[in-house]
Amino acid sequence: MSGPKFDVIVCGSLHLDILVHGPHLPRADETVVGTSWFSTCGGKGGNQAVQAARQGARTAFIGRVGDDEFGGRLLANLDAASVDRTSVAVDDKVGSGMSVAIVDTNGDYGAVIVSGANLAIDPAGIGVSWDRLGGARVLVLQNEVPHAVNVAVARAAREAGTTIVFNAAPARPGGDDLLALVDVLVVNRVEAEMLAGVPVSDHASARAALDTLGAAQRTVVVTLGSGGMVVAAPKQTPVELDAVPVKAVSTHGAGDCFLGTLASRLADGDAVIDACRFANEAAGIFVSTAVTKPEP
Repeated sequence: MSGPKFDVIVCGSLHLDILVHGPHLPRADETVVGTSWFSTCGGKGGNQAVQAARQGARTAFIGRVGDDEFGGRLLANLDAASVDRTSVAVDDKVGSGMSVAIVDTNGDYGAVIVSGANLAIDPAGIGVSWDRLGGARVLVLQNEVPHAVNVAVARAAREAGTTIVFNAAPARPGGDDLLALVDVLVVNRVEAEMLAGVPVSDHASARAALDTLGAAQRTVVVTLGSGGMVVAAPKQTPVELDAVPVKAVSTHGAGDCFLGTLASRLADGDAVIDACRFANEAAGIFVSTAVTKPEP
């Protein structure tokens, strides 16, 4: 019997990102004079799918864009990365998702997203999309689409024996029905703290949050930015990984680079700790070589 058609299927968000460079993030009521800006295709889902494809994984996407200029760019970006987008619907009533991010001189950033068509994905059609694509070894999910959409595709993937990777970003309350289906949970410091209800800032505090994050039932990866990460698989001793020592140009999209690479390595058969080590190296390269040129 033949295996799944794809290595990785990502169900998630597509945003057209506008990045603005300035000396620091603005405080309340403050106007900051920026130095440059540019636009790029993003959304956590889109970024993760493109990265998985760049790592050599046969990748497909389930999502939704508007019937507008932004949507056309987002679809073209998937095409350029050889991501199958036959299950990306085009909405003629709701505009495409977009975001605005401000990047400071240290490479740190803050962002605002307008989800648009991403929130109009129909959970009832998810099973059909999954079956039409022919399944995958790994499914990747995030929190920039409705919870019901994530649950629907996770159930379809679980029935197929697919490994389910859930990037709980941005964090939102509830979701035990989804977590019960997840094999690998990936969260950063902020998301880990919100889900676990305890401060998370370093290896020690990340380890303290593991039980609440369900490390006895699933693999949990807590990423700590320049502090590295903690990886905990059920019935195994947690492993601490240091960040790759690089000069960060921009951290925008680093987590998505990590997720896409992780998914590709898991689909290729790597053990989760080996996949995390590889993805950690890829993220280090990414933040040190990020595109920061202004729009022409």
